[in-house]
Amino acid sequence: MLAFVFPGQGSQHAGMGKELSENFAIARQVFEEANDALGMDIARLCHEGPDEELKLTANTQPAILTTSVAALRVVQQETGLTPDFVAGHSLGEYSALVAAGCMQFADAVRSVRQRGQFMQQAVPVGTGAMAAILGVDADDLAQICAEAAQGQVVSPANFNAPGQIVIAGDAAAVDRAIALAKERGARKAMMLPVSAPFHCALMVPAGERLRPVLEQVDFAPLQVPVVSNVEACANDDNDRVLELLIRQVSAPVRWEESVRWMIDNGVERFVEIGAGKVLCGLIRRVERKIPVANVENVATLKALQ
Repeated sequence: MLAFVFPGQGSQHAGMGKELSENFAIARQVFEEANDALGMDIARLCHEGPDEELKLTANTQPAILTTSVAALRVVQQETGLTPDFVAGHSLGEYSALVAAGCMQFADAVRSVRQRGQFMQQAVPVGTGAMAAILGVDADDLAQICAEAAQGQVVSPANFNAPGQIVIAGDAAAVDRAIALAKERGARKAMMLPVSAPFHCALMVPAGERLRPVLEQVDFAPLQVPVVSNVEACANDDNDRVLELLIRQVSAPVRWEESVRWMIDNGVERFVEIGAGKVLCGLIRRVERKIPVANVENVATLKALQ
């Protein structure tokens, strides 16, 4: 069995999708469709940057989604591969929903642009933070966050791989959690260069602002089950997608559990589709022997075939 997985924020880089667009008309069409849906030149931003503009959350989210869907269309056209499951890391779940036939691409790209704006606006710049904590198990880190909160918000945000968890919340509380984690033997604990504290309680208002946007979307029946970040298991009911996407904004990304669920349910091979190969690295940390590949340009596409 095969799973397609799609990256989230942090995988962006100037030049992404450019080579596929130059070589495949179907990829160019995706970028043109995104430009039309957004009323901006997202293709230029993906292909040329600048990085400062690409890093803005409201730009990053549609840029990564567009690059992933362009690569997906090329993979579908050139290889004929069809996945048994799809999943995405945070924002990547929207790419997975497009791959599953549940969301039209234009709806998805408009939705994630607004999702990015709402998430950025939920917390004043500089007052929230995220940090990567390495070498502390989930239960111990939950206890550290509880002690560090002191009336503020700090909690696990991304369960990425064994011994690699990201926390998010108020900047001062995240600072306290870093100090406690180091005291208690964390191999590494460091702030991440992000513009907002994603996937924590501070994002609840962003999720509620996203609701009316997603209520305008027609979620079609899923042709492939989507392993959701919130539940870390497959959903094949299109009527549940809206609530899962609302909850996802403020709930932790259960990536390690999602990968384990797919392996336990027969997945023998993962293909990461879109910019970079962050998820390939995380999947290998969950299960070293599982075959993984990524597709982001002509060379990686040929290697897949």
